[in-house]
Amino acid sequence: MKVLNIHKREINQPIEEVAKLLSTLSTENDMLFANEKWFPMKLDKGLQVGSKGGHGPIRYFVTEYLPGQTVTFQFDMTGFDGFHRFDLKPITIDKTELSHTIDMRTTGKTSLRWAIAIRWLHDAVVEDSFDKVENHFTKNKVNTPWSLWVRILRKTMSRKQKQRTT
Repeated sequence: MKVLNIHKREINQPIEEVAKLLSTLSTENDMLFANEKWFPMKLDKGLQVGSKGGHGPIRYFVTEYLPGQTVTFQFDMTGFDGFHRFDLKPITIDKTELSHTIDMRTTGKTSLRWAIAIRWLHDAVVEDSFDKVENHFTKNKVNTPWSLWVRILRKTMSRKQKQRTT
């Protein structure tokens, strides 16, 4: 199945300010990825080309990193052929577009997993991450609500994790 999933958010800050948050991706002080609500992003060599890692069960490696502009991750999992990427683009001198793109082809059972669960969880983690960035710069806090399906999936996942640890 062909998957093209794009999220965009306008951040009322110059690109240089938003770029500072992008540069913290996968660090102990990650100011972009919503690791307070989701599995944190971890990379074995930090944010640099060739670094391997992922978040939760999703595995990938960095194929491109242009500080202040973009970071691209190639999926490193059976059934996922493609990449995901964060991009920053100036809209005006004081406004930046933050985007996240998945461009991949899924095969086999992964296509079903994407359609039923992964897509919904992915959309929620990206919006939570965009909320985190936006909230860094504003007093009026944004909190994109999770759909009922995301809440059900997270509850189910939480139960399964508890069963594995007991």
